[in-house]
Amino acid sequence: MSQFKTISKATDILFKERASKFFAFVFPIENEEDFKKELDKIKEFHPQAGHHCYAFRIGVNGEQYRYSDDGEPNNSAGKPMYGQLLSSEVTNIGAVVTRYFGGTKLGVGGLVSAYKEAVKIALENTQIITTQVKASFQINYTYDETSIFNQLVSKFDLEIVDTAFEVQCTSVIKCIVPQKDELIKYCEENRISLTEINS
Repeated sequence: MSQFKTISKATDILFKERASKFFAFVFPIENEEDFKKELDKIKEFHPQAGHHCYAFRIGVNGEQYRYSDDGEPNNSAGKPMYGQLLSSEVTNIGAVVTRYFGGTKLGVGGLVSAYKEAVKIALENTQIITTQVKASFQINYTYDETSIFNQLVSKFDLEIVDTAFEVQCTSVIKCIVPQKDELIKYCEENRISLTEINS
């Protein structure tokens, strides 16, 4: 598979159910560390909330995933949130629903419906995009070879993730998978130092 569906930017909405407030957040991520950082930010912003339930999917086929009820009844929050991500066929995405109790118990069925609906509305209010799977590489080059590096970036429409300028230059770049073999061959022929990074 050379492409997958994800979201283009972070979005948050407020959903109310019988006086309880459900703040739903959806945001793009590339790894679990990204998710944890966003979850910590949300918890810091909503310190008085009773629950911070979540679900996330990572990987082209969503092979890495996790969900949590964060104190709500078993399978009443995280699992229906995860189910909404599945039904929308999106990955590399995190979803957090922060709940403020409104004084009226919703019951397990009511909670399942509320958490699912909150994520559904958040997804409807963001842009779902189809993106290409990319391979990551490290390129080493001298300052005198900067123009060669720039030509390479232009030729293959590479994404520059990071660059360090020390004794020599080191850049981390990404290319779409269909161009991977061509990029490797080109660098070998032009003696450009290229090393694939397992991401």
